[in-house]
Amino acid sequence: MQRRGGHRREDGDHDAESVESVLDELYTTPPSDFVALREEHAKAARTAGHKEDARRIHAARRPTLSAWAANLLTRSRPEESRRFLDLGQALREAYRTLDADGLKELSAQRRSVVSALSRQAARLAREAGHRLSEAAQREVESTLQAVLADPDAAARWAGGRLEGSLTPPSEFPSDTVPAEPAPRERATRTKTHPTGRAKDELAERRRKRRQDLTRAEQAAERAERQVRDRRAEHADADSAFRHTGDELDRAREEVSAAERRLRQAQQRLERAERERCESQERERTAADALDRAEHEAREAARQVDRLAGRVK
Repeated sequence: MQRRGGHRREDGDHDAESVESVLDELYTTPPSDFVALREEHAKAARTAGHKEDARRIHAARRPTLSAWAANLLTRSRPEESRRFLDLGQALREAYRTLDADGLKELSAQRRSVVSALSRQAARLAREAGHRLSEAAQREVESTLQAVLADPDAAARWAGGRLEGSLTPPSEFPSDTVPAEPAPRERATRTKTHPTGRAKDELAERRRKRRQDLTRAEQAAERAERQVRDRRAEHADADSAFRHTGDELDRAREEVSAAERRLRQAQQRLERAERERCESQERERTAADALDRAEHEAREAARQVDRLAGRVK
């Protein structure tokens, strides 16, 4: 399989590691070049007889622009990415243990680090020739927030092969953890005035409406991601369809050229056979003429001998 730098692996070296390298390369390739490079590698694997490798490569889905920028970030900034993953682990642990002081400090780091890393991702994308829109920038930030909140999201981002942006879970902690109310405070709340209960009910309804709104927004984001994913898949399928159409056209041209060469060879064969027949006929005619000439020469020699005997 041809790799960047002009180095070609021998068939014996084409193993799982080389396929992983190809996939790593694909997911740091700008989305506009993804499909063409993927098909090139898949074709090389098929040509080398590695059908399973070709299947894995062809199954790779083109990432969105924001996912590609996030992949580029973790590949190009490994040390900073490692520290970011460590921050996420510490933040999740602080939330799990309800360490309010630790959570407050880590949350402050979270805001600054997410902002700094998202800017780095945008800069890396820009240096690679693709400027991130505001929407794509927000998707990068959402992915980084998800990495901090969810260990599965952290593992996916660390792998460097995201296909779409990630969304943090809705239960991810805010910047602070509410303190447990004091005993006197709890006692006071049990004797709340009816007006206070009405306010509590109103606050509860508002909280539920906010939760409903959050869920609706998350559902809308998921639907939007699905639309983008389906569009990317459609673009991949369309590109593959055009690619196979080009291959079919080239194959037809090769067949037509082979048929023309076959017809020309057949014509040359027929012409050579005719010329051979004509040459054979000329050879027989010349042989007959030679026989007659030799016979006439012998007869003339005998006539000379007879006349010479009479003279004597």
